[in-house]
Amino acid sequence: MALNNPFTLSFGKSPNEIVSRYEYAEEILGTFRSSNPVSNAYLIEGIRGCGKTVLMTLIEKELLKEKDWIVVDLNSTQDLLSDFAMRLLDSCKKISDVLKKGFNLSVAGFGVGLNGENQSRDSVSIITEILETLKKKHKRVLITIDEVMNGDNMRHFASEFQIFLRKDYPVFLLMTGLYENIYAIQNDPALTFLLRTPKVNLEPLSLLQISKAYQKVFDTDIEFAKKLARITKGYAFAFQALGLLYYDFRNSLSLEEIILKFDDLLDDFVYRKIWQGLSEQDRKVILAISDSKTKVTDICQKLNMTSSTFSKYRERLISRGLIQSGQHGYVELILPRFAEVASFYAEE
Repeated sequence: MALNNPFTLSFGKSPNEIVSRYEYAEEILGTFRSSNPVSNAYLIEGIRGCGKTVLMTLIEKELLKEKDWIVVDLNSTQDLLSDFAMRLLDSCKKISDVLKKGFNLSVAGFGVGLNGENQSRDSVSIITEILETLKKKHKRVLITIDEVMNGDNMRHFASEFQIFLRKDYPVFLLMTGLYENIYAIQNDPALTFLLRTPKVNLEPLSLLQISKAYQKVFDTDIEFAKKLARITKGYAFAFQALGLLYYDFRNSLSLEEIILKFDDLLDDFVYRKIWQGLSEQDRKVILAISDSKTKVTDICQKLNMTSSTFSKYRERLISRGLIQSGQHGYVELILPRFAEVASFYAEE
C-alpha cells in the first residue's frame, strides 16, 4: 500500500481521512462540559467497524485541549480500578501541587497483577485522594473504556464509580461496545445506573460527506464519487477500505476488480467475525435477504416461518445493526456487500 495513502484499516487508529460525526460529538461534549451535567456517563454502541473508537478518540482529543480536563484511557481486559489508579496517578504527575510530597512512596509496589482485597482498597484510596484534590482545583477527569465487556471486573469498577459520583467527584465515563456487550452491561442487576446512561447508537455515515471526501482525495467528478460512496452504504470501515483500495489500484485495476478486493477486506477484517457471532437461524434470515429491499412475506415463505417468529429475529438483527426496516413490510441489509460475502459462508 502507498505510504501516503490517507485511508487506514487499523482499528483504534484515527485515519487521516475521516467523516466526522459532529452531532454525536457535540452532544457528548456539551453534556460533559456543562456546569450541571444531566449525565456523567455515555455509552457508544455499534457494530464492529462503525467508527465507535474514532468518535471516542475525537471527544478525547477535544477535551485534552482544555486545561481543566484530564483523560484516562482504561484497558477493559485489566483490573479497571488498579488501571485507573495508576493511570490517574501518572497523569497527575504532570500537574503541579496535585500530589502530596511523598505520595509516590506510599504506593510503592502498587500495580496490575497484585490481587486481593487489600490491593483493591489501596486502589480506591489512591483514586479518592487524587479526586479530592482535583475537585478543589476544579479539574475534571474523563475515563474512557474501549470495547467494554461485562463481568466482575466491570461490576466492581461501576460500583466504585457510582460512589465517586455520590461524593460529587468530577469524574466522567465514556465507553464503547458492541450491541450484545452493552445490552449485557445495561441489564446486569449490579449495574443499574448504566441502564439510565444515555446511549449513542452510531448510524451510517453521510453519503454526501463520503462523496465529498472521495472527490477531494481522488480528484474526480462528484458523480463518480457518489457512485463510490453508495458502494460503502455509509459503513465507516467500508469507507476506509474502499478508499484505501481505490487509492492504490485506480490506475491498474477496474472498479469491478477493486470491488472483489473490497469483499476480501470486508471478509478478513469484519464480516467473518460478525457471521461467527450469529445463531444458525440468524444466518438463515440474513441469507434470505437480498442486497436490496426484500419483502418480509417472501422471507417468511422461503424460511417456512410465521411473521410473529420472524419479527423476533428482525428486532434482534436491527439491534445488532445488521438490517433495517425503513419501509413497512420490507427489510434490507445495512452492511455493504454483506449478502455477497455471506453467500460464500453458507457454502463452507
